[in-house]
Amino acid sequence: MPAWWLRLFGHGNAVVEPATLRDVRQLAQLHAASFHRGWGAGEFEQMLREQNTLVHRLKLRGRLIGFAVSRIAADEAEILSIAVSPGHRGRGLSRDLFLTHLGHLAGRGVRTVFLEVEENNLPARRLYDRTGFAVAGRRERYYKEADGAELNALVMRRDLS
Repeated sequence: MPAWWLRLFGHGNAVVEPATLRDVRQLAQLHAASFHRGWGAGEFEQMLREQNTLVHRLKLRGRLIGFAVSRIAADEAEILSIAVSPGHRGRGLSRDLFLTHLGHLAGRGVRTVFLEVEENNLPARRLYDRTGFAVAGRRERYYKEADGAELNALVMRRDLS
């Protein structure tokens, strides 16, 4: 389906729901396709078993195409990672996933959410700006690229209440 059609007429059967242990291999594959240092299936399995970690999956027509992961501490949470498969980016799916994930955090009593984003990652920054996050700080040379380049991170914050 052309991207313009999806933008005009919606996302079909896109569903955001809690991830399960059966998803760990797919979550790891998607993370590896989205980030320089991908998390393994064991890391996802550990996060899914932790009571203070919230993991949602995004499925489209039965296929896992995205996820969001947060860790909760008291009334605060940190977004650890969010990704949508490369072939499904630019359609508004990450926004739907992210807002649903934030709603579940609020439902668990989270009042403030933090995240870190690479300063030059403009698509991610647009998502965070559009969902109410604001820059709260900066970490110099926080991320390391495969070629050894060091990139700055922005710390962003949003209050949910």
